[in-house]
Amino acid sequence: MERLCEEQLNELVKQISMKHFHKPFVHKATYNYRLRTTGGRYMLNTHNIEINPKYVLEMKKQDYVDIIKHELCHYHLHIEGKGYKHEDQEFRQLLLEVNAPMHCKPLPSEQNKRKLQYRCKSCGLIYERIRRVNTKKYRCGRCYGEINKLSEKG
Repeated sequence: MERLCEEQLNELVKQISMKHFHKPFVHKATYNYRLRTTGGRYMLNTHNIEINPKYVLEMKKQDYVDIIKHELCHYHLHIEGKGYKHEDQEFRQLLLEVNAPMHCKPLPSEQNKRKLQYRCKSCGLIYERIRRVNTKKYRCGRCYGEINKLSEKG
């Protein structure tokens, strides 16, 4: 997938806003290259929307359109003075109405990262981590038992 320039991104956000919310998006949509763990975010101070450009490059169009719809839910509810947070019922209801997801799908490039497996000696709980864990320092979160490294995946 080819990355949209910021003018095209802005135009896409405006189109989605009119099509699904029947309200104009009058602020700015930009790419934020520093976003790592999320597909996008709504800025409360400026009312702007920031999109992770990796989602536009690596995912299907519908996936990043869903991210834009999610951020527009925050935007329109905040502008109207309604509950715009994830835990607010108004936010959850609007997500259902416009068929937007609560969370975005993980990036394919993130899924391919090496995973380390650890197991608790006491309860057998298996932990998957990307970074190494110091097994002498950390213990099981469930039973406080010792943990051992099992293997590496990927």
